[in-house]
Amino acid sequence: MPFALYLLGLAVFAQGTSEFMLAGLLPDIATDLGVSLPTASALTSAFALGMIVGAPLMALLGRPWSRRTALLALLGTFLLVHVLGAVTPHLGVLLATRVVAALANAGFLAVALVTAADVAPPHARGRATSVLLGGTTLACVTGVPGGALLGQLLGWRSAFWAVALLSVPALVAILRSVPVPVPVPVPVPMPTRVPAGSTGTAASTGGVRAELRVLLRPRLRMTLLVCALVNAATFCGFTYLAPVITDVTGLAAAWIPALLALFGVGSFVGVALAGRAADDHPRPLVVGGALASVVGWGLFALAAGSVAATVALVLLMGALSFGVGSTLVAQVLRGAADEAPTLAGAFAVMAFNVGAAAGPWLGGITLGAGLGPRAPLWLSASLAALAVATATISRGWRAKRRSAPAPARG
Repeated sequence: MPFALYLLGLAVFAQGTSEFMLAGLLPDIATDLGVSLPTASALTSAFALGMIVGAPLMALLGRPWSRRTALLALLGTFLLVHVLGAVTPHLGVLLATRVVAALANAGFLAVALVTAADVAPPHARGRATSVLLGGTTLACVTGVPGGALLGQLLGWRSAFWAVALLSVPALVAILRSVPVPVPVPVPVPMPTRVPAGSTGTAASTGGVRAELRVLLRPRLRMTLLVCALVNAATFCGFTYLAPVITDVTGLAAAWIPALLALFGVGSFVGVALAGRAADDHPRPLVVGGALASVVGWGLFALAAGSVAATVALVLLMGALSFGVGSTLVAQVLRGAADEAPTLAGAFAVMAFNVGAAAGPWLGGITLGAGLGPRAPLWLSASLAALAVATATISRGWRAKRRSAPAPARG
């Protein structure tokens, strides 16, 4: 793998840490700024919304730039707003910095995913994707406990300073190591009719609208849907592990950070292993991994009363969930990066974050309905089953279209 990929992974790690660290900082932020905890939690929602909107928006705004310039501008913006967030005494300003940071984060990840697909050898795009997403999973391991520890020792603002400082070497490294800028092609007018037998790609002839047509092909549309469902299952279970650990497993609250970090360790292992297999065996990995996730989440719901089972399943579900999720992102890039160079990464990031936002919301509904702390685990199993069903239906449609007889010529 080119060394530049690992430098991009460092930047993704810094950005993922910013996203996850708030889970351990919100009480301190609320106290320091004189607001309630529910009011302070709007910082988390603002970041999630910014990630969903930011991926396609920033990718489109950055079309006139080279990818190197876009990466530098987005990471520089991310760094600066964290400095501002670290010094502001106002919740409104802090909220605005979270929105801008999310927009920059989403745009950076979208551009970085396509850049990784370009600089990696054609047979290793899955591994390239896993290097970038490995930064996110490593942030899962260190973001929550690391942010909480800094908050306890030096105050919550120190965590924002740490993220800003962590971005500096990544910024310098991108400036020095990412390949010489190659401008994104300027869109040209789309011909009113494509001649029969034409071999030109959509992206080469139609700009943004042509890229959208590529990404809305049935196969890619279904892949994006499966990606969103898998990540909804992942973050539904992950977000509500704390009440499972304390109320069902019966462990003390002090165990929560350790088990959350264990989930992150599993996710890092899953992404690393999936990256090695995603290029050669993507479909068995997705379908088999999603089926195993259905069984795993259901087994977790049944066996959560056992300490040993909880520890083992937290690790296993982290590996399965992120292994399947990273493979799906690689599949989107494999199917669209050449014909939709601007928006392929953006749509992959958007699908990932739609699931990351929808899963906790749906899990919260089950808890609010009084269904108990195991309910989000059962819901994760259901969402994973829906992902398997969607992938199976999509594969059946493709097989039927391939076997359909060609229309008779007059």
